[in-house]
Amino acid sequence: MTHQIISDLNSRYTTKRFDPSKKVSQEDLDVILEAIRLSASSINSQPWKFIVIESDKAKQRMHDTFINKFQFNQPHVFSASHIILFAHNPAYTRANYEAVVDKGIEDKRTKPEDKESAFGGFVFAELNTDETGNTEAWTKAQTYIALGNTLHTVARLNIDSTPMEGIDSEMISKEFAAELDGHVCHVALAIGYRDENTDYNAAFPKSRLAMEDIVVKL
Repeated sequence: MTHQIISDLNSRYTTKRFDPSKKVSQEDLDVILEAIRLSASSINSQPWKFIVIESDKAKQRMHDTFINKFQFNQPHVFSASHIILFAHNPAYTRANYEAVVDKGIEDKRTKPEDKESAFGGFVFAELNTDETGNTEAWTKAQTYIALGNTLHTVARLNIDSTPMEGIDSEMISKEFAAELDGHVCHVALAIGYRDENTDYNAAFPKSRLAMEDIVVKL
């Protein structure tokens, strides 16, 4: 199959060694961030925040969060061009959804007089809220939709990437508390360009289960 989408996904892989001398251009970064912003989410909840780590100062802060565990991912902090933290709101409320509804009115998607009825979708958030007000299982899932969208976007731009669940969420929450503003990060994405000489993973062929093993047509 030679469709461009398939070519993008066949070329994408988890980069193990980045070339620190190569940086993602501002133009490409703008495309990536707009693609993230346009990601789908349940009821258009957008229960997320994305922290872009670019400066040496910010990278040092991120580097320091690996002091206790997951040191195998620590080298990516300075060798990759950027690290993006994908963070979710662990206690999504009606007030959070009201900001979405109000933006819909501003964008003329929703009529002002229909504001109250627009809250009908919030029932899905309520169904995923426990007795303590925790919505983390639901909101965390939304960030992975954004992550998947971003992985394809960077592949389309011929930018390499490494999704990282091997991060210290507790340390990140402390170090970036001001920027996260109550959001929690369990996954990050390193983006940049592979080191052609040392990235051993680049040479391996793509391996996936066969179509008939995972797809059932009815």
